[in-house]
Amino acid sequence: MHGSCDFRFDDARVLVVGASRAGIGAAIARAFLASGALVSITGAESEPAEEDRGRFDYTQLDVTDPDAVSAMAARTQRLDILVNCAAITSRGEEMAPAFFERVVNVNLHGTFRMAEAFFPHLKAAKGVLINIASMYASFGSPRNPAYGASKAAVAQLTKSLAIAWAPDGIRVNAVAPGFIVTEQSARSRTDPVHVANVSARTPMGRWGQPDDIAAPVLFLCSQAAGFMTGTCLAIDGGYSVV
Repeated sequence: MHGSCDFRFDDARVLVVGASRAGIGAAIARAFLASGALVSITGAESEPAEEDRGRFDYTQLDVTDPDAVSAMAARTQRLDILVNCAAITSRGEEMAPAFFERVVNVNLHGTFRMAEAFFPHLKAAKGVLINIASMYASFGSPRNPAYGASKAAVAQLTKSLAIAWAPDGIRVNAVAPGFIVTEQSARSRTDPVHVANVSARTPMGRWGQPDDIAAPVLFLCSQAAGFMTGTCLAIDGGYSVV
């Protein structure tokens, strides 16, 4: 886990939104579980990935449904850490206005809906909110314009919530992953030229793995990052600095 278990979260209540498939959310949930936390996850699917069935308390949740989000918050008695991972994208299809709107609704509005709904829990716990942005928050993406726009907005929202909620004792940070080997990126990875170009441009010479994201998230939620709020950590093997 790349040192993720160096951070302990014994008995902390953690909710990872968007963790039902093989990817960043699931890796974060597993890392918190290995570090002693009590972890719940959500996903759009009726059940999580097979290897995670029975491992986590699972709720099927559509983050674009305000009533469903509110109902889940009402059922939750305590929460210390909220991690917003729910996101969609479809490379090469995002110029369609209806799909563009859906991507923004899931990735941006969904992130805010969850944050707003669980604000009372995080305030009571003096907890931590982590949002998942993207390196596309800082430069253009001609094949993924809706994803890029929504993730840039998530990065900005993170800064705004960090300021707004600091008096309540809530820290709000984000991470900006680069190209990661996940179920979501599987379609793009069927293009061998794209795969090779990413590796060639990335100073570290490879695609990232979900665990590469999980350990920095645990750091941001730990007291080691107790004076950090409003930041967005790039975790992309150096891709965004080339």
